[in-house]
Amino acid sequence: MTETSQVEQTTPDRRIHQKRSQKTYEKLVETGFALLQEREFDDISIAELVREAGYSVGAFYARFHSKDEYFNALIAHHLADRAAVRGKLIRTLTPENLLEGLVENLATYFWEHRGFWRAALKRSMRDPEFWTPLRASSGRLATELVQRISSIVGRPLSEHEETNVRFSCQIVLGTINNTIINRPGPIFLGQREFIDHLARAMRLVSNYDELLAGARANR
Repeated sequence: MTETSQVEQTTPDRRIHQKRSQKTYEKLVETGFALLQEREFDDISIAELVREAGYSVGAFYARFHSKDEYFNALIAHHLADRAAVRGKLIRTLTPENLLEGLVENLATYFWEHRGFWRAALKRSMRDPEFWTPLRASSGRLATELVQRISSIVGRPLSEHEETNVRFSCQIVLGTINNTIINRPGPIFLGQREFIDHLARAMRLVSNYDELLAGARANR
């Protein structure tokens, strides 16, 4: 039986139930992100979460076996969202604004979701395997940026040039993570200065301006 015929044989009541179930799932995830804007994940109870979402504890456990499994759902949502946004930014930002636009989006996102990301960083300390898909996401960011810069300059980057770009991504993400966990200062996530200085550091480490200048000279 084809996928199309299977869908066609699904009853209207079943389709309505599936949509309602998905709506409940999405609302619980959305509520978790909202609560994490002001709270620590460990301080949010399941009872509070479902009350804020407008559902029952039973509705929660019908979809998640535990808070850890629920947090995995937040991570999955984060990864899907960032992949879509990252891809669009890297494809559409102008060469002149590529790094600044990327850093601004990253810094703004993680500032707005700092409670969620702090919980993710803490969980990675007790469960190293948990970080594997997040590390892979960071790697894809670097790979997509290398590919876009190669397209801009009209040639493959050398191994040294690619390493510079990848390390600049590592610096950006590492600085954001450190700022969320430790708040070392003197400039903090959420300040415009943070974005400007971090973008400048990325340009310097990636040697982006020299790559652009070389591409223009060869046209």
